[in-house]
Amino acid sequence: MPKINGNEIRPGNVLEHNGSLWAAVKVDHVKPGKGGAFAQVELRNLRNGSKLNERFRSADKVEKVRLEQKDQQFLYENDGMLVFMDAETYEQVELPAEILGDRRPFLQDGMTVVVEFHESEALSASLPQKVTCKIVETEPVVKGQTAANSFKPAILDNGIKVMVPPFVGQDEMIIVNTETMEYSERA
Repeated sequence: MPKINGNEIRPGNVLEHNGSLWAAVKVDHVKPGKGGAFAQVELRNLRNGSKLNERFRSADKVEKVRLEQKDQQFLYENDGMLVFMDAETYEQVELPAEILGDRRPFLQDGMTVVVEFHESEALSASLPQKVTCKIVETEPVVKGQTAANSFKPAILDNGIKVMVPPFVGQDEMIIVNTETMEYSERA
């Protein structure tokens, strides 16, 4: 694995530190008036989700880990574990449902997600950026209501509440951005 200097750490990097895998969440470069500069790094453990704040000087060497990304198909949920299958090899992997956090309701049967692996161990999953959902409840369309930036609440078929433009009605299919959890466009 390649080693990088402490001042080269960027948010999103995956590092091997203290015998575990950590993702850099936030990096602040600090230049105190006395002493050498350092990087204050907020790390999140990829296996158990714990957080750690660590200081790395530019002379410190850390191992940067490359994760392998594979497309996996979501099959089902079993006892809080999400089961995914590789479409080419038909191998199945399980990840805890908490790994998706509040985006879990957007996961649909048969959906293809990107699962990140480190030496055949599944660590994380990320949903497609845009998902199609159906509106099950919203206020009726009001004719002439075309004011800019006016949105109304809507409940989707997965139970999530989003704000939609006034021209979108009940039982319509819309596309939702899973990163911001906001309405994107009509489907």
